[in-house]
Amino acid sequence: MWPSISAAHFLLTGFPGLEAAHHWISIPFFAVYISVLLGNGTLLYLIKDDHSLHEPMYYFLAMLAGTDLMVTLTTMPTVMGVLWMNHRQMSHGACFLQAYFIHSLSIVESGVLLAMAYDRFIAICTPLRYNSILTNSRVMKVGLGVLMRGFLSLVPPIVPLYWFPYCRSHVLSHAFCLHQDVMKLACADITFNRVYPVILVALTFFLDALIILFSYILILKTVMGIASGEERAKALNTCVSHISCVLVFYITVIGLTFIHRFGKHAPRVIHITMSYVYFLFPPFMNPIIYSIKTKQIQRNIICLFSMHRRA
Repeated sequence: MWPSISAAHFLLTGFPGLEAAHHWISIPFFAVYISVLLGNGTLLYLIKDDHSLHEPMYYFLAMLAGTDLMVTLTTMPTVMGVLWMNHRQMSHGACFLQAYFIHSLSIVESGVLLAMAYDRFIAICTPLRYNSILTNSRVMKVGLGVLMRGFLSLVPPIVPLYWFPYCRSHVLSHAFCLHQDVMKLACADITFNRVYPVILVALTFFLDALIILFSYILILKTVMGIASGEERAKALNTCVSHISCVLVFYITVIGLTFIHRFGKHAPRVIHITMSYVYFLFPPFMNPIIYSIKTKQIQRNIICLFSMHRRA
């Protein structure tokens, strides 16, 4: 018989040693969360509202904005609950569900960035066949495939969490639930839960990054073959936003991985801060990047604000 602590709620953690300053720390967090919601919400509204944006490139951008919104809405309630009200308790079921969505959405985001690379590859390398290859039904199939890969691939490691006994400490190291955090508290054989995520990361994040890199090598090769310098610049300019989002996402992934692997002696607050950067920086930056670099989005945002001013 396992000790009764197995049924106890998990306890979320904010910034250890800085509990007295949690109210102050919550101000920039809340500002970033609101910016993420407004930025990605605006992108989704513009793409839905403007028929000139009903193209594969913008459909994939809408998927990216939707994923970023879902990541934010998944972590925001518990993070703000801990920082504002010191509400730390979380039931097992709610915790596992949050971990499932957090990790699934990370894989979905990687998949959407890969789909966007495919879109740019087709647009530049085979422009005459672009509309016949990326039809609306094909874009929907790609989107569905990205979602299914993200949400189905996380079922195997999350389901066992429901029947593991938890007889160790029930204190988690973040203000949200992560699979690697929860599994360490289990009093059971967690070999599968240790090995599976490593294989999954190799087959998703690592493989996606390699394919994106390869697609841009082919894009660059095609662009260099264009005689006109102006046309070359125009073709590359359509990729700048996507390349920026890819760099933002994968640099934060690599940064978090390095901190976990090699920063064992780094202060705990560095580990925690890096986790927040991973979950907040890409959703915060993506709308800004596309607003600055994409003229059609820029024009629509200016129209939207001028309409509100007139109203």
